[in-house]
Amino acid sequence: QVQLVESGGGLVQPGGSLRLSCAASRSIFSINIMGWYRQAPGNQRELVAAITSRGIINYVDSVKGRFTISRDNAKNTVYLQMNSLKPEDTAVYYCNAEGTYYSGKNFDLWGQGTQVTVSS
Repeated sequence: QVQLVESGGGLVQPGGSLRLSCAASRSIFSINIMGWYRQAPGNQRELVAAITSRGIINYVDSVKGRFTISRDNAKNTVYLQMNSLKPEDTAVYYCNAEGTYYSGKNFDLWGQGTQVTVSS
């Protein structure tokens, strides 16, 4: 069973930066889309940013110009560089990956979530 392992969350002051990482626990045949979602208390989970295997990127409007998503296909890893953080960015951030195993079976995996808290 492949797992997504996240790291990099924490507490940061407004205006600060954090970098999230998410890696697949073992080799996967093909990961088509990797992305980051977040969920704040009382809110629905929302897509923050996503990147395809060809490098097509999508961001939610509220993070454009502040967050940068990138991926290392060789390492099956996706990153989220978060700059100019605001209190409203506070949430649990989840990594997501969609693709195909070597067996040909499709998958849609989620990480365990990492807390990001922006507060003075």
